[in-house]
Amino acid sequence: MLLVVLAAVLVFAFTYLAARPAAVVPGRLQFAGEYVYGFVRNGIARESIGSEHFMKFVPYLFALFLFVAVNNYFGLVPFIQYPPMSHFGFPLGLALLTWILYIGVGIGKHGFLGYLKHITIPSGVKGPVLAIIIPLEFLSNILVRPATLSLRLFANMFAGHLLLMLFAFGGEYLLFESTSLINGIAGVLSFVMFGAVTVLELLIMFLQAYVFTLLTATYLGESLADEH
Repeated sequence: MLLVVLAAVLVFAFTYLAARPAAVVPGRLQFAGEYVYGFVRNGIARESIGSEHFMKFVPYLFALFLFVAVNNYFGLVPFIQYPPMSHFGFPLGLALLTWILYIGVGIGKHGFLGYLKHITIPSGVKGPVLAIIIPLEFLSNILVRPATLSLRLFANMFAGHLLLMLFAFGGEYLLFESTSLINGIAGVLSFVMFGAVTVLELLIMFLQAYVFTLLTATYLGESLADEH
């Protein structure tokens, strides 16, 4: 819980300090803030939601991306080394926020019954096959999405955390708790793997923040689309 609160404080501090100068020629911090904002605004929101509606969702998507990324990278910070998103409750909470948002947006545009029709009946599908399609689409788009959205983030962070612990503590034990030469060599290899997994986690932690935000934007775009 402390790490999640700290992540929120860090995101707020970064965005405030980056936006406060508002200089024509940005400094490094302002440039970094504008770069991340532009990445989310143009690379995620505009592409997934469309140019007509995307701007109203940029603040949420921008904050979501930064919040997930900061929490993920806590897993590599010395003396912390624990990503809160490896605890299932946190990604599930974020997924439920996204679920409420895209359901609410869809109902706001299409109406309650209109949204149910929009989300469960693909365009051009008619006839008896709808008896199969409608329950599957309802299950997939309404019930399963929060679970899959949260599980993807949770599983990657949890697995990466376990791998880092395995190679770090395994290498320490084999090098310093064993007198066997073979175990010593295995310990060195374990630390090499720890370094390799750490570099890989740097990429994965960014990608998971990106994918979570991208899927959120995609769901919003689908809710606002005229056809399913």
